[in-house]
Amino acid sequence: MSVTAIRGFNDILPGDTEAWRHIEQTAWSIFSAYGFSEIKLPIVEKTELFARSIGETTDIVEKEMYTFADRHGDAITLRPEGTAPAVRAYIEHKLYTAPVTRLYYTGPMFRYERPQKGRYRQFYQIGAEVLGDESPRADAETLSMLMKFFGTLKVKGATLQVNSLGDASCRPAYKKKLYEYLKEHSSGLCENCLRRIETNPLRALDCKATGCIEATRNAPSLVDSLCEGCATHFDKVRYFLKLYGIEPVINPRMVRGLDYYTRTTFEITADTGLGSQNAVAAGGRYDGLVSELGGPSTPCFGFAIGIERLSLLLERSQVPSSPLTVFIALGIDAEKKGVELISLWRSSGIRVVEDFSTGALKTRMKRADRLGAAFAVILGENELAEGVVTIKDMKNAAQETIAWDRVAGIIGGAGK
Repeated sequence: MSVTAIRGFNDILPGDTEAWRHIEQTAWSIFSAYGFSEIKLPIVEKTELFARSIGETTDIVEKEMYTFADRHGDAITLRPEGTAPAVRAYIEHKLYTAPVTRLYYTGPMFRYERPQKGRYRQFYQIGAEVLGDESPRADAETLSMLMKFFGTLKVKGATLQVNSLGDASCRPAYKKKLYEYLKEHSSGLCENCLRRIETNPLRALDCKATGCIEATRNAPSLVDSLCEGCATHFDKVRYFLKLYGIEPVINPRMVRGLDYYTRTTFEITADTGLGSQNAVAAGGRYDGLVSELGGPSTPCFGFAIGIERLSLLLERSQVPSSPLTVFIALGIDAEKKGVELISLWRSSGIRVVEDFSTGALKTRMKRADRLGAAFAVILGENELAEGVVTIKDMKNAAQETIAWDRVAGIIGGAGK
């Protein structure tokens, strides 16, 4: 029997987890500076939450959700995205009593979709939601925060693409116009789009099938069909983005795969290593979702970042690391003193493990090298008598003898 992970479920191994921690810590630092507070959401929710919020005709609800009955027969679902659970928590705990609520969260999501580079059936996201602010400046400020996040991580080629999906005042008329266009060009559409244009024709604009791209090339633009309120909102979003020093790319073909979006929608793409599916963050405004789920009328704006994809774009040299140090004691007395010294060094933030093996020093040094140690600290009888240790730089094969209390400064400084 071969024991392997389920297809589409991925182990995050040491070496990658450091990059993930750096991403998450950077998000915490920047998002907190913008007034966001962290919320921890359950992995499982009632299925109806996603059917009502995401849309029953979306691919996620129709094909991709992990849904099953619990022991009481209730339909529950492993969360496929974080916005609906965040809104559910916002309503359930009456967070709407505050004028504006800013939340962010991290954790796994689940979708039964075809695995591809940087995408898995269990995948991890960082998401953020601004609940209670209708100003286009809230859209722009949140997007500027996101671009600052990518800039801090030194992601190359991060590009902000924006569009407006209109609202209940103008989108129905546009959907009718688009539907008529798609019916005239239905011969070029894929099977999925032929089925979906009856319920959500906008999804044809986002289809990556070659025939659909060609068939919708001259489709009417939603941006040209916006009502006065939506057009003004979109103009102001772009104006405020320019105040933040951001020049977005207007992408009139961009729609979201979730039904709850209105007005501003966006993607951040990167050109490095992800192929055609190059979006690493996406989101937009969803002013009707809170009321749709039973809460008060609340304007909202949010986004999600794919951690797997983002980690592929990170230069590992940009990820802070603490070098591993292996302590080698030569003799019983050195072992006794070693317990005291290791505790002291660890309290100073040094990653140090003790080599419990026996044998010649040369053999033990080879073992330290196999453990991936950046340094080896050696304490023998002579060093013990003089109050010093020998530090060997495993990469450069250089070594020096220093006092016990200088170890943390030298090794700690090497990791910065």
